[in-house]
Amino acid sequence: MQEYKLILKGTLPGLNDYLRAERSFTRRGTKGHSCGNDMKQECQMLIANAIRLQLKRLMIHNPVFIRYSFYEPNRKRDLDNIAGVAHKFVQDSLVKCGVLENDGWDNITGFSDQFFLDRHNPRIEIVIQEEGE
Repeated sequence: MQEYKLILKGTLPGLNDYLRAERSFTRRGTKGHSCGNDMKQECQMLIANAIRLQLKRLMIHNPVFIRYSFYEPNRKRDLDNIAGVAHKFVQDSLVKCGVLENDGWDNITGFSDQFFLDRHNPRIEIVIQEEGE
């Protein structure tokens, strides 16, 4: 069983931040444009850069289980607020970078979350555990 580790420095926006951004709009021409989409695209770009640097050209064809370890600078955010959007952004980025073929039921068997405090080095450590065929 292979394991691959990805470390994202800092924190990602929380679910509350994302929902607030989804509800706000900026004007682009005559249509309103969701700020939530901008947030997602920006975060996915940062995550994709980390994937390309740390996982190189990894392509996983077997189902995976993903373990998330969130190291927060303080206890201000609720645990579900921390993890809610992170799962979506990270897993979509893994697909976009070609590490995973898809992020559906056949590709991701589940995930787990752990939460820690690290005031000086907030980060998200992600372990992708490839399961047998």
